[in-house]
Amino acid sequence: MSSPTKTQDVRVDQFFTGAEARFDRWRSLLQAARSWEGLASQQSLDREGRQAAVWASLSELRQWEDFFAYPGHELLRTLGERIDAGDATGTVRLAQTVSAALLTHSYRANVADWEGEEQSPIGFSERVPGAGEETAPHRPYFEVLVVSPARPAAWSELAQELRKLRRPQDKFVYEPVFVGSFEDAVLATILNGSLEAVMIYEGIPFASSHHNPVLREFLTSHLAASGIAPNSGQYGLALAQGLKQLRPELDIYFLSDRQVEKVAGDTSSACVRRVFYQVEEPLELHLSILDGIGDRYDTPYFDNLQKYAQRPMGTFHALPVARGKSIFKSNWIRDMGQFYGLNLFLAESSATTGGLDSLLEPTGNIKVAQEKAARAFGADHVFFVTNGTSTSNKMVEQALLAPGDIVLVDRNCHKSHHYGAVLSGAFPLYVEAYPLTQYSMYGAVPIRTIKKVLLDLKAEGKLDRARLLVLTNCTFDGHIYNVERVMEECLAIKPDLIFLWDEAWFGFARWSPFYRRRTAMGAAAILEGKFKNAAYRAAYKEQEKKLGANLDPKDKTLLETRLLANPDSVRLRVYQTNSTHKSMSCLRQGSMVLVKDPDFHTVEEQFHEAVFTHASTSPNLQIIASLDVARRQMELEGYELVNRAIQLALDVRREVNSHPLISKYFRVLGADDMIPELRIYRLSDSGSELGDGSEGAERGRICS
Repeated sequence: MSSPTKTQDVRVDQFFTGAEARFDRWRSLLQAARSWEGLASQQSLDREGRQAAVWASLSELRQWEDFFAYPGHELLRTLGERIDAGDATGTVRLAQTVSAALLTHSYRANVADWEGEEQSPIGFSERVPGAGEETAPHRPYFEVLVVSPARPAAWSELAQELRKLRRPQDKFVYEPVFVGSFEDAVLATILNGSLEAVMIYEGIPFASSHHNPVLREFLTSHLAASGIAPNSGQYGLALAQGLKQLRPELDIYFLSDRQVEKVAGDTSSACVRRVFYQVEEPLELHLSILDGIGDRYDTPYFDNLQKYAQRPMGTFHALPVARGKSIFKSNWIRDMGQFYGLNLFLAESSATTGGLDSLLEPTGNIKVAQEKAARAFGADHVFFVTNGTSTSNKMVEQALLAPGDIVLVDRNCHKSHHYGAVLSGAFPLYVEAYPLTQYSMYGAVPIRTIKKVLLDLKAEGKLDRARLLVLTNCTFDGHIYNVERVMEECLAIKPDLIFLWDEAWFGFARWSPFYRRRTAMGAAAILEGKFKNAAYRAAYKEQEKKLGANLDPKDKTLLETRLLANPDSVRLRVYQTNSTHKSMSCLRQGSMVLVKDPDFHTVEEQFHEAVFTHASTSPNLQIIASLDVARRQMELEGYELVNRAIQLALDVRREVNSHPLISKYFRVLGADDMIPELRIYRLSDSGSELGDGSEGAERGRICS
């Protein structure tokens, strides 16, 4: 493998083009086949040349298809045989079927897509012996990556063994995808958004068997950007750790031929859901995979609300709309019932105890739903809010701030933060974002500005009163902070400063490896690791020798110096609010408060009081349920959805900016447009589209 390129050489579009590149190759194959078919009646060199072009297109495509279950080796072999036999019409039909199935995802439910171009209404569940033909319920489909050192010839046999384990009562159905090396496993995880679980056998080699230049460049850029670096000879567990960095939601199973109890006890295996002995009963592995998916699929509040809606009961509480009787029996408003349907009203209640739990003091299924959300978003705690992120912000600020405290806040922030300061009695100290007057917008607050304010407070003897820093990430216009650096340098000046990141528009970012490090929870996880690292501790000691343990606020060089925090005194306290309804499948006003705070127990009582103050005692049950469902969707398909959305945004930007007519009137801005030309904001003059991400808050990013 060639040495990884430096992170700053990684192009932004390389992170999102995998799926699109695959679809493009299928479209190219279909176009080449149709061109060949158009010359079917001619016996000419031109026809032979077009047949050769179809072969070349299929050969290019085969390397990509090794990382996906569908269409699989059988259909690809059939396609090759038709090309070889000169059957242009048959080639077009099969290529058309596969292309359509990939575009519509029909292969996830339709067995005919797996058997050829003849369409039929047969359900995917019928591939399972004993499944009902008429009443088989929808079973979500996913794929499992199997990383095995066995010969590829043995993979089909293992795949058949896994398929034989399927049972009609299984809630989900999956297909295995086999690869044989560390690098191929990384490629599959990046490219295939349908993967939900990974089985890693011990003893895998490192190097990829694929020599496609595009795939090689794609792999190299991701390895460089993610920092995945396996230990020599220990590729199995190193792969598990690396895949968790790329996609934390994946369930990883490790199969060892050593003493599994020692492997399971190894701290490096903490990212593994379960360790198996390699000769373990396959059924146990199959059931474990389904159980892991079931854990993420389970939506305790939504599931319970559905059960509640089906219970026969009379209503004696102050909610006439419940059960829908006041609507469906009305002479005047029954059209509302016809529009929304019966289930909405059956699922309405004012009950806040018993099976439906209480949002203000959850002890049952809402509590479990919030714990699942905390796992999904990488937080210690998550709290559901049905009054929007405006209320989430005020809750956090009322809980953390006391009268007389100083809160540093972007003057261009959302209005809820101003009111949060008023309600808490804290003094807002506004920090200024840089202006982009030519576009009538504000950018981010430069790290230099934030550091100067903290150092000025220290010089005035008021640093102890500075309690909280509030910043908007990303801004309404798409600026994203280097969250890791902002928190690290602020903690170098004030080790107990608390951070509130208003990520109202950025909740989706957890499911993109490119954006995750720019989120509050993602950056906090990175800093936690850095503060435990011996090399970081040594680097801080070197800084301490130069600058002293107690930074001098009169030292002007501190504004130009990349400061490191003292890992022995720092308290990493991070809060994040996100408008789940803005970027996920959640009803309007659905919001979450994410907490990663080792000292949360010291403010927990105040936090609950803030919840009681601001949250309604009559929360909308449908909003709570949609928060639960939004978490489920993001854990199970967020990676695929977010990458696809970013790719579409990049495509739109490219097409708008290159269109001969539209570009005369409109232009989509790039990252460099969002940063003023002044040297104070541009620490790098490279002009690269992405940069190395180390320039700090002043290096804004576009939320594509």
